[in-house]
Amino acid sequence: MTITSEHATAAQVQALARLYFETNPAQISGETIVELCDWLMSEFQSLPLNLEFSDYERYSNETEMFADIEQEHLWVSADSYDSSIYPNPIYGFIFQALHDYDHYLTDSDFSLKGEITSYNAIAKRAPSLEIQKILYSEIVLRSAAYLDQGQAPSPKIVFP
Repeated sequence: MTITSEHATAAQVQALARLYFETNPAQISGETIVELCDWLMSEFQSLPLNLEFSDYERYSNETEMFADIEQEHLWVSADSYDSSIYPNPIYGFIFQALHDYDHYLTDSDFSLKGEITSYNAIAKRAPSLEIQKILYSEIVLRSAAYLDQGQAPSPKIVFP
């Protein structure tokens, strides 16, 4: 049997999802959480979009989202950023908006490859390795778990 990129991608999704599901939540210091929140807020201040919170609006694909972004608008769904790491839900809202905007800037879809591309863009701007690890868990590992299961997994930050 010849392994195709489709098989390799499916195997990658499963392996990364397994890391997410089988790893215990990480212990993150208060200093790192403060650093993360300060960095998210500074990134947010340069975001050129009108953000709107919604309990119901969710983009089906990147084409819909990119069309809104081109109009300087972005819906941010409440179920996209439910994470206990943030001391205030606004930081999860900001994180999701930044992540979605990175999809737009990198012209990347919601596949594993697209999530990795989006992660690479934001990781280059992250102020520390600890923040990069949090972003990897939130973007790559959690997305792989979603792709593997077909539904959003329980949120957690893991450092496999």
